[in-house]
Order: sequence, then structure tokens, then C-alpha cells
Amino acid sequence: MLQLPKPPSTTQPLVSLAESYELCRQITEKYSKTFYLGTLLMPKHKRQAIWAIYVWCRRTDELVDGPQARLTTPETLSLWEKQLDLVFSGVPSDDYDVALVDTLQRFPMDIQPFRDMIAGQHMDLYRSRYETFEELKLYCYRVAGTVGLMSSSVLGVDDRFAPAPWSADTVYIPEDEAIALGIANQLTNILRDVGEDTGRGRIYLPLEDLERFGYSEEDLCKGVNDERWQALMRFQIQRARDYYEDAERGIRALNPDSRWPVWAALMLYEGILNVIEANNYDVFTKRAYVPLPKKMLYLPVAWLRAQAL
Repeated sequence: MLQLPKPPSTTQPLVSLAESYELCRQITEKYSKTFYLGTLLMPKHKRQAIWAIYVWCRRTDELVDGPQARLTTPETLSLWEKQLDLVFSGVPSDDYDVALVDTLQRFPMDIQPFRDMIAGQHMDLYRSRYETFEELKLYCYRVAGTVGLMSSSVLGVDDRFAPAPWSADTVYIPEDEAIALGIANQLTNILRDVGEDTGRGRIYLPLEDLERFGYSEEDLCKGVNDERWQALMRFQIQRARDYYEDAERGIRALNPDSRWPVWAALMLYEGILNVIEANNYDVFTKRAYVPLPKKMLYLPVAWLRAQAL
């Protein structure tokens, strides 16, 4: 279990850089097997950096959604942001920060996406409903779209790629597509975790969508799986797939050694939507996941896409 942030210590001995990256690897493997599989397709220096970013994001998320979330206050998040400032100044406060400090030195990136993610956790402190998709989209950007921006510096871009022949001297950075992939992943998480979130008193499905399909909060809390629910879920799944499609357009602009792992991660995560459909949209009693043999089948297809698209 990851720990809540504590005031930085100048006397606490920290682990070595290799040990810190190994801690990050272990956490990534334990908590996100699908994502971890995709990182193994990257060169070593890139996958280590992605692990360091993932662990910071997970620790941030656990402040509000983890086992000790009841202890989290706005002051906790402010303390976490101060620790972030130290990391960006090159000063690690704990064992996990050692790897992130090194990552930031090797792959310089903007602090703003990190701050935006913390702002997303502030939203979770005081919001348990979203009236419109536009409101939910902001939340999805903050807690997941930001991950795409953080990762972009590590993935790198192909400086030979130009969006159009008349802009051959312009290097295209697919930031919008990176954000789209993060939003797609978060929408997938929301659909997969409907039952779990409802049990915690949270509804991430936009209330305007529930109303549109004549499905009530009471129905949701009871886990009613009828024609209304299935129509609502088909609508939500298509929205997520639209964001995956938007994200795909940016992969060809990435550095060649990043295209296969990103295609693989995208396909593996989008595969969760297929499982939800196969489960007849029952996300109340069944957790949708892609079995390992099926995951392995995605990899050669992802490789072909990385070469051809």
C-alpha cells in the first residue's frame, strides 16, 4: 500500500536510483498489469521513466481513492503539491521521488500537467456527480489526459514527420491526441468501475445522459441491467471509442521506438470495452478485464499497425 505524503525530511536516507526504479517497476506491475505489459515493449530508459511517472500518478490518485483516502484533506493535496515542487527543483523527498527526479532530468517536461492532476483530485474531494459531459471531460483531462502530456516527453516525436507537405519544416507534437488517449482510458475506467464507484457513492456517468435514456440514479444503485441501461452503455462506449480513434491519429508522429508500445497500450485498454459488451454490459457483478492469452494476441497486431499506419 502506498503511503500518504509526509513533510520532506532532510535526514532520511533514500534508496539508490536503481532501487527507486525497481520500486516503481514493482508498483506498475502490481497495480496496472495491462499498462505494464505495454511498457515492456519500450527501450529500457523509456520504460523506466514511464514507471516513475505512473507511480507518481498512482500515488496522487490514491490520496483520494486509496485505503487512506478518508485522511485526505485540501491541506494534504497542498502538501503533495509542495513535494512536487521539490521534485521539479531536483530534490527527492522519498524513495519514489528519486526515480522521478532522474526522469525529469533525462526527459525535461512541464510541471503544469502534474499540477492539473492534483486539481483533479481536488474535484474528487468535493464532487460525486457530474451534470454534463463537458464537466466530466474536464475531470477526465485532469486525472488522465495529463498523463498523456507527461508521457509525451518520454515517448518523443519523429522529427521527420510533418502533418502536411507544405509544413515540412514543422515538427508535429501530437498533444491533442495524447490528451485524447488519456480521456479514452479514463472513460473506459469509468465504465468498467460503475458498480464499484456507485458503492462508494460516486456517479461519474453524466446525469444528463442518464436522463436522456430514462435511467435513474436509483436504477444505477440497484444495478438494473435492462434495455435502458444497455442503450446508455452503448452510447458511452461509442464515445470512448471516438476518443481512441482521435488518439490513433497521433501515433505515427511518435518516435519509431514508441509506436508499438503505444499502439499495444491503446488496443489492450480499448479491449476492455469489448469485454463489457461481451458481458452484456453487466459492470455491476462482473469486472471487465482482458485475459492474458487475449492480450498476447493484440501484440502482433499492434506491431503491424506501428509499421504500417
